[in-house]
Amino acid sequence: MKKIQLIFVSVLAIAGMTSCDKGSDGLDDLTDRDSRFMAIADRFVNHTVIPTYTSLSDYTEQLVDDLTALKADVTDGNIAKACETFLTARAYWEKSEAFLWGAATDFGIDPHIDTWPLDLTGLREALTNQAQIAGLAAEDGDVYAGEKLGVTLLGFHGIEYVLFYEGEPRQASWFSEGNVDNGVECSDYLTYAVAVAGDLRNRCWQMELAWAGESHNPERYAKVNDELELPLTMTGGSYYGENLLNAGNAGSSCRNATVAMQWLIEGCNTIADEVASQKIGMVYSGQDANYVESPYSYKSIVDFEDNMISIRNVWNGGVEGDYDSVNSLSAYFKETDPDLESRVSSAIDNSIDKIRAIPEPFIENYHDENCAAAIEAIEELDNCLTLAVNALTE
Repeated sequence: MKKIQLIFVSVLAIAGMTSCDKGSDGLDDLTDRDSRFMAIADRFVNHTVIPTYTSLSDYTEQLVDDLTALKADVTDGNIAKACETFLTARAYWEKSEAFLWGAATDFGIDPHIDTWPLDLTGLREALTNQAQIAGLAAEDGDVYAGEKLGVTLLGFHGIEYVLFYEGEPRQASWFSEGNVDNGVECSDYLTYAVAVAGDLRNRCWQMELAWAGESHNPERYAKVNDELELPLTMTGGSYYGENLLNAGNAGSSCRNATVAMQWLIEGCNTIADEVASQKIGMVYSGQDANYVESPYSYKSIVDFEDNMISIRNVWNGGVEGDYDSVNSLSAYFKETDPDLESRVSSAIDNSIDKIRAIPEPFIENYHDENCAAAIEAIEELDNCLTLAVNALTE
């Protein structure tokens, strides 16, 4: 497999790329606008996507270690440490949801690690099956979990159930030998959590490497590609970051630099719509009162806010504390359509403010009128983002 050096792609190198807009005698030189767009794409890949997925991988890897230590020594301190690591990993995942359109969707990773509600009945059935417990407890329990458990038993929310109860870390006494929860030995939940966390880590490694390539982390690459044999490249053999940064060139599925920018914004559209119509909307409307994300840790509202931060990060060309005042969508629209840029940025801020106004925990306050105000604010953000997409081709 070839190596790519996405982290070291420079704006000068990008400016030397060619556009997919062809003249009568072949490819024209990259226009100034396209050159700017590709610099924005570089910021997106190397300063938003890859740092977010790398941090997600780091913390899910730490979560496996913390849960393994907890299983060996059940103390309130070890539970608290695992809970803290879980919530940090969870935040990085939610802050990645504005770019689910890449490997997370193509390889089915999003539903694999973040399906809710958790199937508690199925989980209890699995953990009263001694063969299942033995498979989860084996050295390759992470692989067993990923292959044998359905998506409603995998990912963040199963681990969340094990670690949290009514918004607080569980007590060490709950895991005591002989303590039973709905027919399940509570100590067996830790066997399950370690295995599922291992599978979660594997899939987060997969997303990280699918965007960044082999040279980003050769050790993780060897585990994911060689040992786990999980797919990392698109049809044609390109990594996702490589594909985007080659927009308009042979071998890239992205037709041109303008389409690349549309992809970035449409990813933001997708998560805005999901938060408004599903994460908040399905519960608030009464369509499905059980469709509550993060119901055990009571972090639903934090999830919603982090999804808006994921949009803000894409819009501003980086991650919090590392935004770009030149090579970002925000900077581009400030120059070309400052009123629209102001509307988008203000809509992001307003959405966050309205989400924060929802009383915690969401699972007990989803009928609150502040939910309707948050939905309205996020719908306005979605509409503004659509205007930005359209403006790129006007």
